[in-house]
Amino acid sequence: MRDLCGLEPDVRMLCEQFLRKAAEAKIALVVTQTRRSSAEQATLYAMGRTSPGPIITHAPPGYSWHEFGRAFDVAITDFPGNTTADLYDGPWDEIGNLGESAGLEWGGRWKHPDRPHFQHTGGKTLGQMRAAQAHQKNA
Repeated sequence: MRDLCGLEPDVRMLCEQFLRKAAEAKIALVVTQTRRSSAEQATLYAMGRTSPGPIITHAPPGYSWHEFGRAFDVAITDFPGNTTADLYDGPWDEIGNLGESAGLEWGGRWKHPDRPHFQHTGGKTLGQMRAAQAHQKNA
């Protein structure tokens, strides 16, 4: 499990609440990604574009909530009725609903669905987050 300390405190609290709800539903989840550096985001964004592999993100550096500690990804490790080793085909709609009931935005509802992704923007925009980050660097 990825260390949740990379998440902002309010997002960490929502993540923990979401994981408890999933556990109560007998769905075992593990957090696989939390905060990413801009360099990590650039590497992921390059995949399928300028480096080998499939496209795995549509967010270039500076445009991912992961970079601000406000997003995380999960993987399914077990769920009721599991009969396959391919857990990517697990109960994602139920998982998404559990995340949303905890106050998170679920990437599974996006134009380019990202079912493992959950975020909480705290009412901010990415532009506001980038400006605040630039201000902190210049201070």
